[in-house]
Amino acid sequence: MSNPQASAQSAEQGLHLNKKTILFILAAIIGIMIFVGVLTQVVPRGEYLRDEAGTIIASDESGATTYHEIDFRLPFWKVLTAPVEVFGSSEALAGVAIIVFIVLIGGTFLILDKSGVLSYIMTSVANRFSKRKYLLLPIVILLMMALSSVVGILEESVTIVPLCVALSLALGWDSLVGLSISLVSIAFGYSAATFNPFNVVLVQSMAGLPIFSGLGYRLFVFVGVYLILTAFVLLYAKRIEASPERSIVYESDEALREKYAQTDLSVSEDPRLKKATRIFVGCISGVLLLAAASFLIQRIPTIPEGTREIVSYMPMAGMAILFTVGGLCAGSVAGTSGKALLKEFWQGAREIAPIAPLIIFVMAITFLMREGKIIDTILFHIYNGVCGFGPATALLLISLVVLAMEFFIGSGTAKAFLIMPLVLPLADMVGLTRQSIVLGFSVADGFGNILYPTSGVMLIAIGLVGVSYGKFLRYTWKLFAAEFAFCALALILAVRIGYA
Repeated sequence: MSNPQASAQSAEQGLHLNKKTILFILAAIIGIMIFVGVLTQVVPRGEYLRDEAGTIIASDESGATTYHEIDFRLPFWKVLTAPVEVFGSSEALAGVAIIVFIVLIGGTFLILDKSGVLSYIMTSVANRFSKRKYLLLPIVILLMMALSSVVGILEESVTIVPLCVALSLALGWDSLVGLSISLVSIAFGYSAATFNPFNVVLVQSMAGLPIFSGLGYRLFVFVGVYLILTAFVLLYAKRIEASPERSIVYESDEALREKYAQTDLSVSEDPRLKKATRIFVGCISGVLLLAAASFLIQRIPTIPEGTREIVSYMPMAGMAILFTVGGLCAGSVAGTSGKALLKEFWQGAREIAPIAPLIIFVMAITFLMREGKIIDTILFHIYNGVCGFGPATALLLISLVVLAMEFFIGSGTAKAFLIMPLVLPLADMVGLTRQSIVLGFSVADGFGNILYPTSGVMLIAIGLVGVSYGKFLRYTWKLFAAEFAFCALALILAVRIGYA
């Protein structure tokens, strides 16, 4: 038999995508894809020489650039076929993994919601911290930032966003606070990287630096980013609690606010829900073990590069599997029958499936740039533009280049292999330490993950809670400005002290 509590609840349970937001973002991404297609026709096409591993060789033995223009033009009709052809490219595996990951989350969340497990979690936490909620905020922000800074978690934040938004609403704030303590905190932790294998470890190894060297200064940057973010969120949360109608998402939050309002305090006394929640939380805790294992395995010097890449997907795969298994087991223990579980899972997966086209079109943008042979051309002109500046200005420009490339290439690993072979010789020419280059790359890489409409993670997160891209930027632009200013000062200081 299905849980009576579940059957009495609203049909608006589980994760629901805001259709207007999704359609607007999809239209914007298609527009960007067409723009990139036009660039492939008007920008000179060219290539650098590459070694067997595909890494750029910036100059030959005489010091001359290996960049050369080529007689090639991508047929413009490829813009139409790119969303299909991308599945035969190197981006296909990551894209399919993210789509499957999101669909599994959608199905699992509906089970958690209908079985009452989600309400139990929110009510229990809200009851425990109702008198100490402004202590809870900085703790959650620190935890999220640390996970990303140390292990490199990013895409996995999608599962945390709805939980944090629900908690935020239950405690009297809005969905923007929920996004801040989940998505934003994790992305900023990615920027303030300490041990992150996807930017610190990779870029240090490419620069010939001891792995994890220069940790003290990166910790200083982490603390600075954390303090600015925490102060921003605390001030905003207090203002919204005092005057909820001042929130720019007040109207769109109304349905969610009613859904997660604390009206049934007796839910925390249900023994079945208590047991179901323990099972679910136990499964999710296993993700931390997988993340730690992935982190340690990637530190093994002799591991083949292909194996290293596969291992890097362990946290995401683990989150998808354990989240789904934990949700199904929790729903069953809470009283939902096997047949009802499968039906609810299918309904939840179907509800979130429209997110797939967004991921596909974002992948197609990178595909068009690579197939159109314009990535190396852009890098060549950027490289020449930075050469004439002093160390501090050059470092800031390099960081801005990484931030700009994020618009087209979301993968930090891909950007590192594209940019670092050009930047590292440049660093030596203008008197920059290679450790400062690592820092400049890291601080730009993470912020860009939630800044542009080509960010799949950000699009999914705001779509799940019905926040438009425009409102998200309206809320975060002052925060971005403050963090960028701090990081710029940190980079200048790194040059001044000879950070090495």
